[in-house]
Amino acid sequence: MDGAESGSRSGSSPGPGRGRDAVSGTGAGPGSGSDTASDSGSDTGELSDRRLGADGVSGERSGGFEAALGDSGGGRLPGGGTAWPTGPGDVRERLEGTGYLVDDGLAVACFLALKLRRPIFCEGDAGVGKTSLASALASALDAPLIRLQCYEGIDASQALYDWDFPRQLLHLRAAEAAGVTDADRLEGELYGRRFLVARPLLRALETQPCVLLVDEIDRADDEFEAFLLELLSEYTVTVPELGTLRAESPPVVVLTSNRTREVHDALKRRCLYHWFDHPGFARELAIVRGRLPGVTARLAEQVTGLVQALRAEDLVKPPGVAETIDWAEALDALGATEVDAELAVATLGSVLKYREDLERARGLDLAALLSVRGA
Repeated sequence: MDGAESGSRSGSSPGPGRGRDAVSGTGAGPGSGSDTASDSGSDTGELSDRRLGADGVSGERSGGFEAALGDSGGGRLPGGGTAWPTGPGDVRERLEGTGYLVDDGLAVACFLALKLRRPIFCEGDAGVGKTSLASALASALDAPLIRLQCYEGIDASQALYDWDFPRQLLHLRAAEAAGVTDADRLEGELYGRRFLVARPLLRALETQPCVLLVDEIDRADDEFEAFLLELLSEYTVTVPELGTLRAESPPVVVLTSNRTREVHDALKRRCLYHWFDHPGFARELAIVRGRLPGVTARLAEQVTGLVQALRAEDLVKPPGVAETIDWAEALDALGATEVDAELAVATLGSVLKYREDLERARGLDLAALLSVRGA
C-alpha cells in the first residue's frame, strides 16, 4: 500500500462498505497480498454528509441457540443479492459450502456479527484460519472482499484515501493551456471526487455489500488503532474538500490478530471476540482432506498426526493448519502416498520455519510417532 498524506483528515469507519476493487486473502490462515488503491468514481462536486450505499437489513430477534438455528426473519444483504443468513446453522452451512469448516462457537459468532452489525475480532496463532474466515464469509455472502494488511507504521493516508497528484497536475496544465482563468472553478475540479484515490477503508464504506478484512491489527501502532476505533464507531469519514461520507449500512468487518502484542480493550469492546485454537485431529484431518482431495487418505492421516505431535513439543513456532496443508501438498508433489521417517525429515522445511524447531524435530523418533497412528 502506498500513498502520501494530503491535507488534514478525520474519520471513523472500518466495517463492511464498498470499494471499486477487492483484494482477497488466500490460504488456511494468513492471507496473502497487499491492498492496491484504485481511482474510483467521477467528479461529484461538493458533498456534505453524503450517505453511501443502501438501507440496512432488519430482522426479528431470535431467542437461544436452538431458536437461532431456524428462521430469524432475515431478508437480503444491503445492495441486494444473496439472502441474509437466517441463523448460526445457516451460517455454518454456507461457510462449509465454501470449504471452510466451523464449530458451533464460530458459527454463532459469525451470525451475531452479521445480525448485530458488529465487527468480529479473531485472535490466535498464525496459520489457524483467521484470514481464511473473511475470504469464506465473502464467498458465502457473494460479496467482494476488501483487505487492509496492517504493518508497522501504517497511517490513515495509506488506509483511507489520498489525492491523485499526477492527474491533478495534468489537469491543471491542461486547464492553463485551455486558458481557464476561473480559480474557484479550477480548485473545485482539482479536488473533485474523480481525483480522490480510495484506499481500503473508504472503499469499504462505498461498497455494499462487502466484507472488510483488517488483517494483523496487532502489527499496527497505537495511533492507527485509535483511528480504527473511531472509524468503527460511526462508519463515517470526513474529507475536508468534499465533506462527510457516511455508509448507511456498515460492512461486515473481520479483524485478525496473531497476538504479537495486546490490542487495546477499547477496540475489542467494539467487537465480538473469537479465539482460534489449533483444531483436534479429526477436524484438522477433515480440513486437509477438504483442501487437498487428491492426497491419499493414509498420507493425510499421517501428516495430520505428525503435526499434532509436533505441536506438543516446545517449539518456537508451532505449526498451524496452513503448514499442515503445505506439508501434505509438498509430499503429494513428490509422488508420496504415505510418509516414513526419512521422507518426513527431508520435508520438515514445509512445516517448521525456525532452525531451532528443525533441530528439535530431527531429534525426535518420527518413526515411533508415525506408528502411533498405525502407519
